[in-house]
Amino acid sequence: MAVRLTTNGPILDMPSIRRWLRSKRPKNRAANVQGTDAATATSATSGGYISIRGVSKTFIGRNAVVEALSAVDLDVADGEFVSVIGPSGCGKSTLLMLLSGLDLATTGTIRVGGKLIDRPTSDLGIVFQQDVLLEWRTALENILLQAEIRGSDKKAAMGRATNLLAMVSLEGFAAAYPYELSGGMRQRVAICRALLHEPPLLLMDEPFGALDALTRDQLQIDLLRLWSKQKMTVVFVTHSIPEAVFLSDRIVVMSPRPGRIEKIIKIELPRPRRLSLRETPEFLGYNQQVTGVFKTLGVLRDEV
Repeated sequence: MAVRLTTNGPILDMPSIRRWLRSKRPKNRAANVQGTDAATATSATSGGYISIRGVSKTFIGRNAVVEALSAVDLDVADGEFVSVIGPSGCGKSTLLMLLSGLDLATTGTIRVGGKLIDRPTSDLGIVFQQDVLLEWRTALENILLQAEIRGSDKKAAMGRATNLLAMVSLEGFAAAYPYELSGGMRQRVAICRALLHEPPLLLMDEPFGALDALTRDQLQIDLLRLWSKQKMTVVFVTHSIPEAVFLSDRIVVMSPRPGRIEKIIKIELPRPRRLSLRETPEFLGYNQQVTGVFKTLGVLRDEV
């Protein structure tokens, strides 16, 4: 199946896309995979909606072989918010691609909701660092593209898209085109598009990395509000230690390439979280804990 974009708009073979999506739809989200490993044993979690076992990923290029991930074991509970943080090139984004089935592990297995991920799956939402909105469609039309491809009920999709825009304070911009929106507003639209079909799993690859600090702060609050209402599982990749601490139930700290799980830190801060939480000794303590791991790994150094 191919999707080709032109300057005049997308050329989409909708019937074949819909058939492909239906064939990939999990039959039973409720099934969970139970399991323990060395990393999760030290940071207890209440289930295994995501189960990653012995996963490695090697890329073979023309001039080199690159081991991106090595021996990754991880459980993520249903409804949990987990951030993955580590130095550039440690395989964070690769891990998201493996979770989505857009790429396959070299070794090991990944299960989501009890289903083996061995091909692309449609029962999730993905948000990238760039919003990848279609410039010839309005904000509302960009969100509804998800429903068009899936063949969803138009009236229900319209109502849900409108509600999502209101939840991120964009109800007055449904008819605006991407060029009329700020970077933060565009990213809000991208998040709404990813959530239109109410996915049980949301994968986010540095979605706020290109935004200014104030916009980033607001989008973190918006994301937590959406997460609390949707009751979905989130795996969030970031380079920001404060962002990971503020958002997460647990933080997965990765080593330099080949990426391994160096430590899993459980964040026991009250929810709902407010920006004032960042001024508390507890919040600063978690920041120092993650920073300490990176100092031990040699990723961060104090000397001038």
